[in-house]
Amino acid sequence: MIKTDILIIGAGPTGLFAVFEAGLLKLKCHIIDALPQPGGQLSELYPKKPIYDIPGFPEVKAGQLVDNLMEQIKSFQPGFTLGEKAQDIEKQEDGSFIVTTDQGTKHHAPIIAIAGGLGSFVPRKPPIANLSLFENKGVHYMVKDPEKFRDKSVVISGGGDSALDWSIYLADIASEVTLVHRRNEFRGALESVDRVKELKDIGKIKLITPAEIVDVHGGEQLESVSIRMNNNPEEDFELDTDYFIPLFGLSPKLGPIADWGLEIEKNAIKVDNTLDYQTNIPGIYAIGDVNIYPGKLKLILCGFHEATLMCQSAFRRIHPNKRYVMKYTTVGGVTGFDGTRKEAPKAVVRTID
Repeated sequence: MIKTDILIIGAGPTGLFAVFEAGLLKLKCHIIDALPQPGGQLSELYPKKPIYDIPGFPEVKAGQLVDNLMEQIKSFQPGFTLGEKAQDIEKQEDGSFIVTTDQGTKHHAPIIAIAGGLGSFVPRKPPIANLSLFENKGVHYMVKDPEKFRDKSVVISGGGDSALDWSIYLADIASEVTLVHRRNEFRGALESVDRVKELKDIGKIKLITPAEIVDVHGGEQLESVSIRMNNNPEEDFELDTDYFIPLFGLSPKLGPIADWGLEIEKNAIKVDNTLDYQTNIPGIYAIGDVNIYPGKLKLILCGFHEATLMCQSAFRRIHPNKRYVMKYTTVGGVTGFDGTRKEAPKAVVRTID
């Protein structure tokens, strides 16, 4: 039985930052994640993709942000149960919880913080009969390592932000990038749409619209795709390519957590955002992309804010008779559970004669 103060389900950026905020309150954390490594979507889906909306970082790669968060919480010595999915939950007489994974590992904690992002992901695949034959043989549903596509020909299909962003990013890596979309209009950010058109004009991206990929061909590896021109079937053609990346989004699923008696809305967990992001079950919180409330924004920085308030509430539940006086880290510094300490700079006092 693994015992901890706060059991965090999900090792994405929000879950990792919650460890830091809990550590400032001298609360110990343990994290469960179905993936074999920390980082959540950032590590699994786009570790090399730049992120631009983290305060203080004009640009940071997703994988680097995970590394920084891991370094930030190192002194608080969190425990990890990786490669296992939180399966069952049992509420104890004292109000605490026992969570058991699909591998039978049991965890006991008075506080549960669900930070599972959007849950587990299943890529939305185009209806191509033999597509599965070429999965990981030229067909990929996400870009984990852009270097894999260096000096290769790549066909991307989709009309959202992911399709636009990766077309732009790979234009400087692949020998040839072709973006295929079934409409002339795109759903992504206008800035990205304009950038794709600029790259098309200078010959760095081939843009084919309105069109669809309707078949894939090859032997041991993908060799070509069939493109159907929606406005003129007589112009259908086959295009040689090394890789085909259909980016139609990911279908999130809450998994076993959906059966825990939590209030669910639009495949997300309803929380009280007026105070602490607690669910309808006292002692269970939901933070980050997994939750929903009026005005919710699915941004990493919003998850950081929610994690901070959750930890404050968790402290009050665990220590109802103990008064906590918040101290800014710029004043009090940071002391880890391993004894390491980062001192705050001493104040300089000047006297005037």
